[in-house]
Amino acid sequence: MAFETRRGTRGARQPGGRLMAWANRLIMRRIRRGQGVGADTLVLTTIGRKSGAERQNPVNYFPGDRGADSWLIVASAAGAAGNPAWYYNLAAHPDQVRIEIGGRAIPVTAEQLTTPDREPAWRSIAAASARFAQYQTKTDRELPVIRLTVR
Repeated sequence: MAFETRRGTRGARQPGGRLMAWANRLIMRRIRRGQGVGADTLVLTTIGRKSGAERQNPVNYFPGDRGADSWLIVASAAGAAGNPAWYYNLAAHPDQVRIEIGGRAIPVTAEQLTTPDREPAWRSIAAASARFAQYQTKTDRELPVIRLTVR
């Protein structure tokens, strides 16, 4: 379960700021109410690697490669050179993760996919979402693909 993706040397600007925080809260509220947000999105709850506090982020997901009890997420940060903060939280506490999806909270374990598991998963994600395929072209780091499985 190695989380080893290093920061790249080039990439898009990582999303952030007050407007993004407000939009994330709105998206998470809609997910919790069972209202769609356009794409398949879940609420990812992690434990802060430094603070120890719960952190929540809306994250797009893709069907997992292990059936109904797994999901794939990508630490894309919209193609930024750096990984999103939640990636480092997962790395620090991969067994203390929870997702909210379909009106229920599910405890999960996070695992970064490495070769050879990452390749078919990435091809599936890129085929399902041109946006994620485009994120990969914006940066020189390999976008981490994370498998979430029910604990």
